[in-house]
Amino acid sequence: MLFHVRMNVNLPPSMPEQQATDLKLREKELAQELQRSGKWRHLWRIAGQYANYSVFDVESVDELHNLLMSLPLFPYMAIEVAPLCRHPSSIRDDDR
Repeated sequence: MLFHVRMNVNLPPSMPEQQATDLKLREKELAQELQRSGKWRHLWRIAGQYANYSVFDVESVDELHNLLMSLPLFPYMAIEVAPLCRHPSSIRDDDR
């Protein structure tokens, strides 16, 4: 199942810089691991914002939920999720 996910990150201004740096490093490591596994299919930064658009390829809504909750930055995110399905006018045979 494919899902379009928008993640807006809102770290508190009072968060110590080292804590923020550590969270971001852990987030990057997990995001790259999930991309290599094929679960996090696409990841794009939204210009001028601490936010991204992503496409996840998972077996279920529950898997997506658990995956998102496992992200180190999850407590500081506002997340919007939309399920995706193939458009009948698409000229692509795959999801790339």
